[in-house]
Amino acid sequence: MPIRGKYLSLCANIFRFMFDSHEIEAVHKSLSVPQKIVLVSHKNPDGDTIGASLAMMHYLRKKGHEVTALVPNKFPSFYNWLPGAGEMIIFDQNAAAVRAALSAGNLLICLDFNALNRTGNMSSDLENFSGKKIVIDHHLEPSEEFDYYFCSSAASSTGELVYEFVEALGDKALLGMNEALALYTCIMTDTGSFSYNCNHGRTYHIVAELIDIGIDAANVHKLVYDTYTESRLRLLGFALSSRLLVWENLHTAVIYLTREDLKKFDYQVGDTEGLVNYGLSMGKINLAVLLTEKDNQIRISFRSKGDFSVNRLSRDFFNGGGHKNASGGISKTSMENTIANLKKVLSQLKGELDYTVSL
Repeated sequence: MPIRGKYLSLCANIFRFMFDSHEIEAVHKSLSVPQKIVLVSHKNPDGDTIGASLAMMHYLRKKGHEVTALVPNKFPSFYNWLPGAGEMIIFDQNAAAVRAALSAGNLLICLDFNALNRTGNMSSDLENFSGKKIVIDHHLEPSEEFDYYFCSSAASSTGELVYEFVEALGDKALLGMNEALALYTCIMTDTGSFSYNCNHGRTYHIVAELIDIGIDAANVHKLVYDTYTESRLRLLGFALSSRLLVWENLHTAVIYLTREDLKKFDYQVGDTEGLVNYGLSMGKINLAVLLTEKDNQIRISFRSKGDFSVNRLSRDFFNGGGHKNASGGISKTSMENTIANLKKVLSQLKGELDYTVSL
């Protein structure tokens, strides 16, 4: 695992990050002259990668750079309100424009993913990028494909790291309303509205500063979460009433949705976001799993309580990875076989799942 750019420091009672001074100096020097910068989000974009990209886009433009933001595929419509979201170029819809931007760019910044293959069909184009590559991310075990690393798995979100990155460059005064809205969206969505991954005081200090800039935190929450369509709400009800499996002896809840289920409820990108968390709302459940059949494979979302590492579960058995308590993977077999395999794997790990979460 690369150690460049890794930083963990406890200062008084406030958790914050200390970037590698040589890497900050090198990037600061690079950004002192106009650059053509390309920002990249991961496949199946969420609020953190979209918000981090948009915050960086607005910030870097203020410094006089030419900036283009790219996403591999369509992102949920409830992020369309974010300033600049309409400028993001979607690879699946306009590959030629994405490749033109990459060809013209001389600096690539990857946000909220730790390996280029997390961009799906865009990955080969990114591997061939001729300029320097920077990664800003909070997932475990980044790959060795980048030139500069600003990473820590202890951060609540990549948005939090973007804030620290801007501050480390001495540019905190450049953060305005557009950046604050995007960064707050990062932190809010990647902590489940401050219900996990946010047990450090520094996170709340940053949130306070974003609010002081002038954002309406309650309205941001409304714009992201109070946007259900009727079909999405009915899909939620169907998933909980007809597609929920509870394996009490394994302390596990599984929700599964087939391709036919999604079609029946007119699935739109983002309609299953947050669905996996419902399983963890049960008192004796320590692991929640969401299985969705898309793109000729089963996408798997894992969430856990306490010390059970779904990152390890995903990496070891389901071709994925992520965080200790939130991770994802894939299965290339049928839904029926995926469920059977999942139960078999978890039966082997039963001892690790059999615990009580307490204060």
